[in-house]
Formats: sequence, structure tokens, C-alpha cells
Amino acid sequence: MPGHRSGVAQGERMSIRQSRYRVLNDEGARIGRCGSDVMTPRLFVKRIALVLVAHALAGCGHGSSGGAPPAVDGSRPIDESRYVRIGGIDQWITIKGAHRSNPIILFVHGGPGNAMSPFADQVYGADWKERFTLVQWDQRGAGRTYGKSGPSIESTMTIERMVQDGIEVTQFVEQRLQRNKIILTGGSWGSMLGALMVEARPDLYCAWVATSQMVAIERNFAASYPRVLEAARAAGNTKAVDELTAVGPPPWTSLRHAGTLLRWARILEPKTAAAFDVETSPEYASKQEDADRAAADDFSFAHFFGMTLSGPIMDVDLLAVGAKLDVPVVIIHGENDLKATPELARAYFDGIEAPRKQFILAPDTGHEPSLTSMRLMRRVLDETVAPLCGR
Repeated sequence: MPGHRSGVAQGERMSIRQSRYRVLNDEGARIGRCGSDVMTPRLFVKRIALVLVAHALAGCGHGSSGGAPPAVDGSRPIDESRYVRIGGIDQWITIKGAHRSNPIILFVHGGPGNAMSPFADQVYGADWKERFTLVQWDQRGAGRTYGKSGPSIESTMTIERMVQDGIEVTQFVEQRLQRNKIILTGGSWGSMLGALMVEARPDLYCAWVATSQMVAIERNFAASYPRVLEAARAAGNTKAVDELTAVGPPPWTSLRHAGTLLRWARILEPKTAAAFDVETSPEYASKQEDADRAAADDFSFAHFFGMTLSGPIMDVDLLAVGAKLDVPVVIIHGENDLKATPELARAYFDGIEAPRKQFILAPDTGHEPSLTSMRLMRRVLDETVAPLCGR
């Protein structure tokens, strides 16, 4: 689940590799609600569809906290950062690009809870903004959206609501820039959420680009555990071997057991994969911003997984229900990903029905983005996706 590391002072360099596991290991960590309804994956997806239809019939939509947006001049740049009313709460959205007529990319960040907006300017520089209009969205329970709402919205944080939020964000962006379709991309948790968004409303998107494709948490744990244990033994890390052996293979009923796996995957993965360093943008680097991001990380992670691994994300199984995605699909996956094994991602990809699809293995890459995977993604966007989306 790609994201960022909390607890970073202004100007401090950091790996884009996440480090969110104090919620699993510290006694004083904030935890969230642990329950969720039990249902089969197919009924789960059907329920999402019914909820989204109900929202559409009821006229549920979006609105800017600052009033109606001005008309768009496609020849001018855009640089907007503001709260927009999405799903009944204010959610943080940034829109940046050199030319408003460029193809639009909406990024669905990972986590859950790892907002990308504080690092986006470092990761996606001026050359990206020259070619595309980039939209970052701090999801419900993440980043500045969490900073404004706090934990009071936890009861609304269902998978259905997150999907509908993403659709409303898409509709806001398309209305703001007077476009019919945009490019959607998401990594890790964002690859699951984004896939559900595309499946629900393919008419809003001209292409779907996923990275670090997660399929189902239980399946990902089961595939990851032997790989991480093998990596620990290969590295001669007896502490990792002992801890992993102590929790045993999944399934588990404790978030702390899952945390052991994820923590060692994060530590061991750099042995065979190279992430890259970024800095927090100055406008996001205050102590309060940092505290809010840390709280959001813990809150969203504990809520969606559940302390007994019974949270909402555990009901999502993309492989069980298959996928009919009526848009072109590209999956870019690290060949050394220890959290989402390439074989499982490929099995999901093979079952996708789409007008066209492509699966790309990124060498020297794990779960977190690397320079290699970022170059691959940019090439795919330039050469394959952009021509499908108006440029």
C-alpha cells in the first residue's frame, strides 16, 4: 500500500516507502472501529452498484466550499488547491497543470490513509504538469480531509461510500475543466478502490492505470507470507524469521499479526528493489499537518482492516468476482513486490474483460514506486494512454 512516512520535519528527505506500522505495534496508538457486515464478494459488489444507483437517483453530487467555479480557458495553466464538498463533507483536492486542455489524471492514493498530495510536486514535477493536468485527492479519512473532519466521520467510511466519493470527485473535476472523461490511476489500496470506481462508472474514464495491484487482502497475505519468510532466511535475518514463524501463516484474526508481515516486507523488500526519495512540500510541512497525517494513517488503517481483521477492506475480493472494465486497462507491477505478489496480480489481470489491456512487470521494483516504475508509467501514459484520451 504505497504511501509516505509520517513524522517528517520540513525539508527532511524521506523514502516514498511507507512506515505506518506504529498502529500495529505501539501500545498508545489510536485505533478505529473494528466491525463490518459479512457477505460474499459478489453480493458485496452488487451492493456497491445498488448504492451508487440510489445516489444517482437521489441527486447526490458535489459542490465547492467556495462557490461555483469560473469558466475554463483551455490555453491557460491551472493551479488550484481547495476543499470541495464531496459526499457530505469537505475533501481536499488539488488540480495542477501547464495547459488546461491536456489529458487529466486523477490519482487514487494508497493506504488506506496515505494521502499523496504533500509529496506530489516532488514526485510529479514540471515535465508531468507540462503534459498532463494532475489531480490529487485526499480521501475520506486521509490527509487534509481528515485534518478537517477528524474521526467523527468513521461511521461513513464504508467501501461503497469511498467508491461514491471517488465518482463525485471525478464528476467535479470533469465539470471544473469541462471534460467528459479522464485518466484514472491508483496504487495498492488505490488500485482496489480505483478498479471499483471504473467498474461502477466506466463512462467517466478513458483509461485505467493500476500500480502495485492488490486483489484481496486475505489472498495477498497468503501469497506474501512465504515470500517474506524466504526473503528473511535469504538475508540471514533471524529476528524476522523468528517473528514470522511465531505468528505463523495466515489467516489471522489479529491486526498485529498482519502488521508483523507488512513490517518485515517493508524492511526486506529494499534488498531486491529500489524506491526513491522525496521531500514534503513546504506548504504541508508544519507540525500540525504532520500530526494530522500521522493520525489519519493510524485511523484509516485500523478502521479499514479492523483490529481483528474484520474491517471493510477485508470484504473486497477482486479475483472472486472477476472484472468487466469497459475501458483500456494497464497494470504496472513490481517484479519484486513482497506485499502484492506479481503472480496474484497477473491472475487478476488475466480475468479482466476490457477493450484492451496490458500487464507490465517493472524490474528492480517492489511495492513502492521506483525510478524504473515511474519511467514505465510515464511512457505508458505518453505513448498508449494519452492518445486514447484526447492528446
